[in-house]
Amino acid sequence: MADIQGRQEEVFQPDTVALPDTPTNDLVPEYRPPYIHAMLAGGLGGTMGDMLMHSLDTVKTRQQGDPHMPPRYTTMANTYRTIWRQEGVARGLYGGITPAFLGSFAGTLLFFGGYEYSKRFMLDHGVAPTVAYFSAGFVADLCLSPLYVPTEVLKTRLQLQGRHNNPFFNSGYNYRNTMDALRTIYRTEGLAEFFSGYKATICRDLPFSALTFAFYEQEQKLAKRWVGPGKDIGLSLEILTGASAGGMAGVLTCPMDVVKTRIQTELDPDVAAATKQKKQEKREKKAAARASAGKGASRKLTATQPSGHPSHQQRQTISTLSPSTTLKRHGQVTLDTESVIKALRIIYRTEGMAGWFRGVGPRFVWTAMQSGTMLLVYQKLLKFFDAHPVFAQAADDV
Repeated sequence: MADIQGRQEEVFQPDTVALPDTPTNDLVPEYRPPYIHAMLAGGLGGTMGDMLMHSLDTVKTRQQGDPHMPPRYTTMANTYRTIWRQEGVARGLYGGITPAFLGSFAGTLLFFGGYEYSKRFMLDHGVAPTVAYFSAGFVADLCLSPLYVPTEVLKTRLQLQGRHNNPFFNSGYNYRNTMDALRTIYRTEGLAEFFSGYKATICRDLPFSALTFAFYEQEQKLAKRWVGPGKDIGLSLEILTGASAGGMAGVLTCPMDVVKTRIQTELDPDVAAATKQKKQEKREKKAAARASAGKGASRKLTATQPSGHPSHQQRQTISTLSPSTTLKRHGQVTLDTESVIKALRIIYRTEGMAGWFRGVGPRFVWTAMQSGTMLLVYQKLLKFFDAHPVFAQAADDV
């Protein structure tokens, strides 16, 4: 136990690094946590980061998926205030929190297990550390994507929709809760819709994870060299390395995030047409009912009015709302494709470079804060689990 306590101040990295400040420049082997510790620490850290920053993720989703042109949501602060004031916290800013929680914990749990295994395997077979970090993030995200994407579809749609029967924002769908969204999507759009935007999600998350961990591992090495060998880098540098790595990766992958959000929140054209037809039929029925009631009232009014005085219904008005004078309804161009390249071209052609980076502000803040929180909690929990092993086998591995 004393041996375990003595290693609490070590930095928890699985590779070996050269320490140029030492006279012999020897390679010092660094600590490799047991897989169960890495998975639990990563799962809890990732979930905590996602839950804390979920409201900002909702703001980013509204800006990226807003089907109205010009967009209703502009700046990050304005969007946050508008959603909070009109829809509240639980159903507005924290819409889609249930699928976000489930996907986050299960996804990061598996991610860190896959990341540690892939990284150690490559390092043990002579792969350069930078390449190993980058490739391990790539492989880990690829393995968990079949589980992660369906929860991402549910989360994104519920975030864009906001509250049920939302009078302030029309997303194109109206789910009561997560289970209703699950049943409705399956019944009207089929099982394949839960994997809508799969390629776009892969194109976003694989480079994002790879870049985040490549930046993070290198920044951690620089921080260790800065404070000196054998010393803890401290809370401020832990937060700075994680937040800067996630923020940079988030900005670089923003175009992929826009495509992913647009594809996953767009209704299937056939479903959208059927929904529009049902709404039109309801409007026609209401109009017919009002017209019928109006005719009955007109007959009564005509019967009670003296002759020679025209009734109010008989007066004709001149309408200026002709097709040439009314404003056309603006709408975001429908992508109607699963091709990432084609979607990027459509957005660039219709909205320019700004379309690729819609929501980049909240995405930068969200990815920076989420990554900083996740990686900080990850490191702290690894130290805790090292002193208090979860299982006896994990203690033996230490």
